[in-house]
Amino acid sequence: MSTTKSEIIKKLSDNYPNFIKKDLIKFVEIITTEIKNSLKRKERVELRDVFSLEPRLQKKRASRNPRTNEKVLVNEKYSIIFKSSKLWLDQLNDEK
Repeated sequence: MSTTKSEIIKKLSDNYPNFIKKDLIKFVEIITTEIKNSLKRKERVELRDVFSLEPRLQKKRASRNPRTNEKVLVNEKYSIIFKSSKLWLDQLNDEK
């Protein structure tokens, strides 16, 4: 299940009624923008005890079109690797 930005803001506003919703929107926008900009600069993003995101280079390779079985050259590109923290994995798997 994915979560949208508006759902995150709604949960934050419910949990922290002292904050103005406009400020929470700006806060979430700043966080997502900084994560996006760091990944564009090919830097690793880490939120301690939560997760890490890392851009990795996929080398140039030969692939094939599954419909036509035709060979296709795929240029090198970056993909984002998500790694959950051990704490989160333990909580997800109910390990204590």
